[in-house]
Amino acid sequence: MRPLRLGAVLAGALLLLSAGTAASVAEPGHRSGGPRNWVGTWAAVPTATPESATPVLEDETVRQVVHTSVGGDRVRLRLTNEFGTSPLRIGEVRVALRDGSAGTDTAPDTDRPVTFGGSTSVTVPAGAPMLSDAVELRLPPRSDLVVSIHLPQRTPVTTLHGFSYQENAVAAGNVTAKPSVTPTSTMTQWHFLSGISVRARGKHTGAVVALGDSITDGSETTAGANNRWPDLLAERVGGRTGVLNSGIAGNRLLHDPNPPEGSDAESYAAFFGQSALRRFDRDVVAHPGAEHVIVLLGVNDLGHPGTAAPLSETVTAAEIIGGHRQIIARAHAAGLRAYGGTILPFKGDTLGFYSTENEDKRQTVNEWIRTSGEYDAVIDFDKAMRAPGDPLRLNPAYDSGDHLHPNDAGMAAMADAVPTRLFRPGRGH
Repeated sequence: MRPLRLGAVLAGALLLLSAGTAASVAEPGHRSGGPRNWVGTWAAVPTATPESATPVLEDETVRQVVHTSVGGDRVRLRLTNEFGTSPLRIGEVRVALRDGSAGTDTAPDTDRPVTFGGSTSVTVPAGAPMLSDAVELRLPPRSDLVVSIHLPQRTPVTTLHGFSYQENAVAAGNVTAKPSVTPTSTMTQWHFLSGISVRARGKHTGAVVALGDSITDGSETTAGANNRWPDLLAERVGGRTGVLNSGIAGNRLLHDPNPPEGSDAESYAAFFGQSALRRFDRDVVAHPGAEHVIVLLGVNDLGHPGTAAPLSETVTAAEIIGGHRQIIARAHAAGLRAYGGTILPFKGDTLGFYSTENEDKRQTVNEWIRTSGEYDAVIDFDKAMRAPGDPLRLNPAYDSGDHLHPNDAGMAAMADAVPTRLFRPGRGH
C-alpha cells in the first residue's frame, strides 16, 4: 500500500505544481485570454542608422511621445539596441501621461520610474532588446504617453525608427523626472524604443499588427496628428483591441536595403529596415497578445530596383506571391490570422516606381490576394483608394501629392476599409 500511497501523493503534488505554474504564467502570458492579459498597445520597428546620419547623445535626455491604442492598469516598455555593436548604457527611464495634446510636457501625478530587474539603470547588450518591469500606471485607451530616457555617456544612436511623424525632444542632463523640459533639439524619430504593452482589463484583449511599408508607417500624414491608418483603425475598434504599427518607410517584402554604390540612397536606405520576411518574428509574432496581422507589402519590391536598389533585385509577381505565402504560413504556425491587403495604385508617381511592367505585376499580385483564398480575409485597399474612372491612379481626394502615398483623408479611407468584425473575440486560431 505504501508505494501506491506515495505515488498518489506524488501525482497530487505534480497536479498542484502544474496548476500553480499555469496560474503564475496566466497573468503576464502572451495570449492568456484571461481577465488580465498583457497586450501590445504601441510599436515602432527598429532599424539601423545610416553612418552619415547617426546622431550622438551624451548626458542628454530623449523625451518621446507615443500614441497608444488599448488601455490597461500597468505598462511595460521594450527598449532596443538591436542594431548596436556595443552595449547601450541607460541611466534612467521614466514614463508619464502627456499633459495636454501638444508638446512633451508630462502630467506630474502620472510620472513613474521604470525599472529593469528592480534597477533604475540598465545596460542593453549589443544586438538585443530589453523589457522593463511592469509599471503601475492607469493608461486610458488611445492616450499619449511620454517616455524619457537618459543617456549618461557618449552614445551613438545606432538603433531607431527613422520616421515617427511626431516631434520629440532632446534636453541636456538627466531631466527625466521634470514635467517640462527645455529642448536643445527636436527630432521626428523614435530612439531606442520599440514597444509598449499594457496589462489589459478586459476578459479578452488581443492585438492586430499592421505589417507594411511607408503607407502603413504614416508617410506624408500630418505630424503629431496620429492620422496613420493603424491609429485610425484603433479609434474604430474603440480601444478594445491593441493595434500595432509594424510599418517602415521604404520596407520591402523580399529584400533588405541595398543602395547602389555612389547613389543618394546610401545616405538613407538603412532606415528602410530588414525585409518583412527577415523581421516577421520580431515585428509580428513577438508582440504580446498578437492574434491578427494585416499585410500590405509589395510596392517597394516593384519600385526600388532601379531607384533605391540595384536592377538585379527586380522581382516577379510570382516571387512577391511566394513571399506572401511565407508570411501566411508563419502567421498560421504562430496561431495568428493573416489578412492580405491589396497594393494601392501608383500610376504617375513622382518616385519613379510606375511602369507598365510593374503595373502588370501589381495586378497579378492583387488578383491572387483577392481570389486565391490563402489569406484568412482580404482587405481591398486598392479598391478603396483608386481614382473614380481611372483605377490605375490614386484617388485625387486621397493623394498626398506624390501619387503614391495617401494624405490624411486617404488614411481614414484605408482604416474604414478594414472590417472590424475580423477582430472579434473567438476569431483567432
